[in-house]
Amino acid sequence: MFKNQTPLQLSLLAAFTSGATITLAVYLLGALGLLSISPLGLFCLFVVIYGADFLANFYFVRYYIFRKIKLIYKVIHRHKLAPDFKADKIRMNKDILGEVEQEVDQWAEKYNHELDEREKLANYRRQFIGDVSHELKTPIFNIQGFVHTLLDGAINDPDVNLKYLQRAAKNVDRLQAIVEDLETINKLEAGQMVLDLREFDIRDLTDDVYSDLEMKARERNIRLSYKEGANQHFRIRADKESIRQVLVNLVHNSIKYGREGGVTKVSFYDMESYLLLEVSDNGLGIQPEHLPHVFDRFFRADKSRSRDAGGTGLGLAIVKHIMEAHKQTINVRSNPGQGSTFGLTLEKA
Repeated sequence: MFKNQTPLQLSLLAAFTSGATITLAVYLLGALGLLSISPLGLFCLFVVIYGADFLANFYFVRYYIFRKIKLIYKVIHRHKLAPDFKADKIRMNKDILGEVEQEVDQWAEKYNHELDEREKLANYRRQFIGDVSHELKTPIFNIQGFVHTLLDGAINDPDVNLKYLQRAAKNVDRLQAIVEDLETINKLEAGQMVLDLREFDIRDLTDDVYSDLEMKARERNIRLSYKEGANQHFRIRADKESIRQVLVNLVHNSIKYGREGGVTKVSFYDMESYLLLEVSDNGLGIQPEHLPHVFDRFFRADKSRSRDAGGTGLGLAIVKHIMEAHKQTINVRSNPGQGSTFGLTLEKA
């Protein structure tokens, strides 16, 4: 009954109850002959008691609510209350406590969401720092070993000095590649990389990428081709160099992780306003439990083989950020033993 009552209604009800109770008591005393009072007197008594009790209840309830609300708002609000937030500002004809309860629930939900997000960010930061440390440790350790060996006398041995310098240089190049890829991801995430949107032929760009990677494909006897029936020319609107980087990464990965003697195919599918581009291979594929993480930084399904094949472990993370910068999508589907297909959308010119 009292659940959704406003403070004004509660004050009126309490005043009526008090006035009626006292008036009834006086009436009973009069009926017993212990007190003499007329009907008009009874009515006036009821009005006086009702009015006085209502005013007392009204101001007491308002002040009580004000003190409680003020304490609650001090807890849930990050900004200071306005100087004019006084007891007389409380709207007694509204369901104040219900509104405060709703606001507290919203604050609690928001606060819990913020805690969850902070925990996710903290876990991500810890994992990222661990991954970066792990990736940097290997080349640094190798460089350290080669340099100290040379300083300990191997520099004078013509059979090993040049070989060790070349290996140290190779690890320095790897360190530089990791740092450059991290810088690229940072710019993409911070929105600092400005896209140079222009129209170009995506088939011609793919031909260029195939030409650049032809030697690497030949080393593993992998044939670079187009899927029959899905190899038309399309003009798209995007940042050409960024899309080149995406294609290089996807085709290069298909060569590294594809089956030796296999094939890499690029396909184009018309989606009216958009183009679906797919890069497929018939390699070993990706295990289902690894699919949700292929675009994570430093993620490697086969860590030993990935490092032997080179790369920084950041390529697919960069690809994902580039596509997000274009407000487009990228996904992967794969079956172990059958190969993988990476698909991305592009805006048609």
